[in-house]
Amino acid sequence: MFTFLIALCTLIVGYFVYGKLVDKLFGPTDAETPAVRYNDGVDYIPLPTWKVFLIQLLNIAGLGPIFGALAGALWGPCVYFWIVFGTIFAGGVHDYLSGMISIREDGKSISEVVGHHLGSTMLIIMRVFSVVLLVLVGTVFMTGPAGLLAKLTGVAVTIILPCVLLYYFLATLLPIDTLIARFYPLFGVCLIVMALGIMGGMLMGVGGHVMPEMQLANLHPQGDAMPIWPLMFITVACGAISGFHSTQSPIMARCLRDERLGRPVFYGAMVAEGIIALIWAAAGVTFYDSTGGLAAALKAGGPGSVVYDVCVGFLGGSGIGGYLGATLAMLGVIACPITSGDTAFRSARLTLADWIGMEQSTAKKRLILAVPLLAIGGILSQMNFDIIWRYFSWSNQTLAMIVLWTGAVYLYRTKPGSKFYLIPAVPATFMAAVTFTYILQAKEGFQLPTSVTYPIGIIFAIICVALFIRATIMKKSE
Repeated sequence: MFTFLIALCTLIVGYFVYGKLVDKLFGPTDAETPAVRYNDGVDYIPLPTWKVFLIQLLNIAGLGPIFGALAGALWGPCVYFWIVFGTIFAGGVHDYLSGMISIREDGKSISEVVGHHLGSTMLIIMRVFSVVLLVLVGTVFMTGPAGLLAKLTGVAVTIILPCVLLYYFLATLLPIDTLIARFYPLFGVCLIVMALGIMGGMLMGVGGHVMPEMQLANLHPQGDAMPIWPLMFITVACGAISGFHSTQSPIMARCLRDERLGRPVFYGAMVAEGIIALIWAAAGVTFYDSTGGLAAALKAGGPGSVVYDVCVGFLGGSGIGGYLGATLAMLGVIACPITSGDTAFRSARLTLADWIGMEQSTAKKRLILAVPLLAIGGILSQMNFDIIWRYFSWSNQTLAMIVLWTGAVYLYRTKPGSKFYLIPAVPATFMAAVTFTYILQAKEGFQLPTSVTYPIGIIFAIICVALFIRATIMKKSE
């Protein structure tokens, strides 16, 4: 319990201390934001700060900090370290810079931002990579909540899935203040109730479960066959750092009234997601009393069943109040992926629109892009969820690495004579080693032994640093 509380407090302190430092070094100004400058009543709309924060949080808090954190908990409480320090020094920096740079560049999607700073070749790669990732995200966050709703209501998934797809279509097509800005506050209440309820149940020892304390040992049931490096760092994904977030930040960059609101909206939402991931990682090892028990539950019923069991176990109790608490918790879990899936397809539409230069103020032009995107998502939803999730996790972290390098280049060029670029460059180097090592080692990759993947991953990270130095410091000296 004590190490969990220390981790929780560290996340909160990290927002106020490191988040403030990052914001101060970036230097928000009084310049007119894209929401004001390009207000089109569809995507560029100034919204109240509390709504922007809730939308950003619900955009990014999909299945990652829940399903990913539960999977990461298989390694034991050591996952706390990655969630806490990944959120503060990598994820928060990534989300803040992707949102603030987009504000400075007219609310452009992340592919356009990366291409502007890393060159035309990277622009093409990022356009394709972003759209593919967003469709994968939308698909994952379509099948996941459909399964959870089926578990909660008893209605067949085949009936629920088309309903979720219809909602995604409307959220992708309609102005942002028609559905998203109206319903997200309600979803936000469910999400907050879920997180606080599960945490309260654990801390009070409901069901006689005892929260384990921190230890660095690899407690994965498969032992050395599942090494912490790099598997855990990819598995947790959204709970520490997520490239998907950089595709969502520009959506809110088009709705923010003032640059000075960037820290609570972008960095703050990431810290909130880190807290959600911390709670679910702790819940996984606490409720099942061991990583072996958690692994058996995941194998028997999948993550959706585990979520249901944890909610009922910690909040079910007896009587109407208990069942109401469990239902609210489940709705909070369902709200997470639904409110990420809808904006994933919306972001894919905006990315394609920026790519081909098609304005989106008219419904007809939005339909031209929305229909094929949702159709592809509907087809992919018939694939095995686990397969889609594995490829999503790696591509997600790879995108995060690219965006961090973009932030480093941006800060080097806009803050001459300072070392501010190290703030994103250090986690970018770390993520370069993680992502390259993983794809060489994983089942969905090249399945090479660790004796090969570890040194090559480090070499790749060094190459990335060398390329950064060549593109910035050495180029300037010439």
